[in-house]
Amino acid sequence: MLVEIPEPEVILGVILAFLVGLGALYIFYKVRPFIKSKSEMIDVSQSERLEYYERQLIDMKIRLDALEIQGIEQKPEDPNLELKQFLEKLTKNEVKEKGVNQPRVLNEKPVSTPSVSNMVPTNPIDYVLHLITNKAMTSRDIQITLKKSREHTSRLMKKLFENGFVQRNTETKPYTYSITEKGKTKVGKVQTDPIIA
Repeated sequence: MLVEIPEPEVILGVILAFLVGLGALYIFYKVRPFIKSKSEMIDVSQSERLEYYERQLIDMKIRLDALEIQGIEQKPEDPNLELKQFLEKLTKNEVKEKGVNQPRVLNEKPVSTPSVSNMVPTNPIDYVLHLITNKAMTSRDIQITLKKSREHTSRLMKKLFENGFVQRNTETKPYTYSITEKGKTKVGKVQTDPIIA
């Protein structure tokens, strides 16, 4: 079997074309980060800015929802509502500063304003059920309202889901939770029970 060897000029031309191609690729990959960095910087800064504003909007929405929930039992026509809430916070802070063992002054009366704490017990299960009674919420919304960790909120919502108090909408991301009839009966039972002070 005879093998025909091409002429040296053809072999040299193929090798030279291959080396020129490798050199061009090397230069392209070295220059490419500098060319793309300007457009990527604009994209990165814009995406960071959008994420920042999205987080701010989500936080504002959650705060608004929490205020609406607190305002359910409050009279909207009460012009001194903010003053009463401020005074209530002050009295709570004074009680904390006085300490547990020191006696309170008999003439001191706490300012009583209708608030969520009067109608919802401190039990997080009942509080969450009350939160989602009127409107479905995501676990992130619930987490921010409860001021608990993401893991704590996830475990709580899983427990409520497994017990049948809430239903999970898996068609949306993140999942939204809404109350079931069983949960509504539990909330109704909690609201009718007297709260022991």
